[in-house]
Amino acid sequence: MKKTGFLAGAAISTIGIVICKVIGLVYVIPFYAIIGTQGGALYSYAYSIYNMFLNLATSGIPVAMSKVVSEYNEVGYYNTKERTFKIGLKIIGLLGLISFLVLFIFAPQIAYLIIGDVKGGNSVEDVTMVIRVISTAILVVPFLSVSKGYLQGHKIMQVSSVANILEQIVRVIVILAGSFLTLKVFHLSLNTAVGVAVFGATVGALFAYFYVYAKIRKSKSLNRKAKPTLAEVKITNKDLIKRIVFYALPFVAISVLQSAFVMVDVFTVVRGLTGIGYTTEISENVLSVIATWGSKLNMIVMSISMGIVMSLIPAIASAYAVKNYDEVNGKVNQALKTLLFVCVPMATGLCFLSSAVWTVFYGYNELNSSVFKLLIMSQITLSVCSVMVNASQSMNNTKQSIIALGGSLIAKVLLNVPMMHLFNLIGIEAYYAPIALNILIDTSASLYLLYIVKKDTKISYFKTVQTIIKIVLCTVIMVLVLSILNMFIPSYSHSRMISILYIVLYGIIGMITYFFVAYKSKTIDNVFGKGFVQKVFDNLKKLKKKTVK
Repeated sequence: MKKTGFLAGAAISTIGIVICKVIGLVYVIPFYAIIGTQGGALYSYAYSIYNMFLNLATSGIPVAMSKVVSEYNEVGYYNTKERTFKIGLKIIGLLGLISFLVLFIFAPQIAYLIIGDVKGGNSVEDVTMVIRVISTAILVVPFLSVSKGYLQGHKIMQVSSVANILEQIVRVIVILAGSFLTLKVFHLSLNTAVGVAVFGATVGALFAYFYVYAKIRKSKSLNRKAKPTLAEVKITNKDLIKRIVFYALPFVAISVLQSAFVMVDVFTVVRGLTGIGYTTEISENVLSVIATWGSKLNMIVMSISMGIVMSLIPAIASAYAVKNYDEVNGKVNQALKTLLFVCVPMATGLCFLSSAVWTVFYGYNELNSSVFKLLIMSQITLSVCSVMVNASQSMNNTKQSIIALGGSLIAKVLLNVPMMHLFNLIGIEAYYAPIALNILIDTSASLYLLYIVKKDTKISYFKTVQTIIKIVLCTVIMVLVLSILNMFIPSYSHSRMISILYIVLYGIIGMITYFFVAYKSKTIDNVFGKGFVQKVFDNLKKLKKKTVK
């Protein structure tokens, strides 16, 4: 296994995440055709509870593992980082077992809290069964997460990316094949089909874990059998546990704050909009776009920041550990430029094609696509905020990260409903208010963290700001070209097939325009370095020659 540089690691992580998200997005269409609305609801019940318990079991430990391993590896404490890995596996195993037992034992009570005494749909017994089936994944996924964090701490990104893709492919195969065979071939019950489908999470995690485990065992570059130095002997297991917990707790706190941030909309959007005068149907529809359906599409953009973050944490942690502030500054600026170079045109393009994109996945709906139009743009500020929170956290600025997110949460709680009333007062549809507030809050949090990082490391953002201006101008030119095209070929239709053709046509023209302008304006050189495009073409020529031979 080879170590990867920051840019290469970010690219590998991002490509892997994008592929996983695309697979996870596309399979929904045939799956819902097989199990229908009631089956889809049952599937959602299982996954919503599973995700919550999975976050409690794994939040923080894998990231802490990546950070601690990276630091010890950087200073040559190879024996200590191996002990850290073993201790991390034990901690995560215990947390996973506790979460599994709670979920499995109390599944009937949880099921009742979800649906109560509702008749005519899924029963408490149905929900109990699928919750218990999916709870088995919590016995596997934590070990997989820590193992991937261990490799990421060594700056080995490709194994984790392949594991993510493998896990997703196996999971989707089990979901589609299992539900289809159960219902259409063996003619078993709907809840059995959904039970088979949710078991795909366990099967996918097992395949991915065995792959990662095999890679770790076979690798000769990880220094797994190194003898402890005199300095390492003084580091006790108790010290290592404290270190892991110390690093993990802030990430847990951050994860809880981010989850709470999302829950504010769940508790306030419907009440706020109906209080203004919107119907319950419209209010619930808007909430479903913000909290569920739009969020699935947003992952196309968020996957970029997730890939960068996965590579950024160990890169910054290792540089910060040896007080190499020049490298820290370079990594932060590189992350921001790379993120915005991809996210700004991507989010803007999806915004331009919001109606067509929504029609392809969920069918034509003017209200939903208009909400999604602003929601997708909010991912730009959210992505920047996510990168800065993790960058700050990697430099041990836990307090500042929590202050930024805690302040964001307080602002969201206090301003969400008043913002809706303000929008209504000035003549703007009130359902845009929660999204606009998110953009404002994420921008404020990002600026605060950018200031904190600058204060601690004396970082300069001047060249990055210049590059961002170029990125925005390139994106504006792309939009102008697409707008001219839209005069002759409208970018919306009620037909899924025609909408796909529009997306392909506009997507190709948009990408060509953006990259051409970015190349001519030397924006690509500013982001990736001089000669980057030529290197890409040279590598493609070499690849072509090898293929011909």
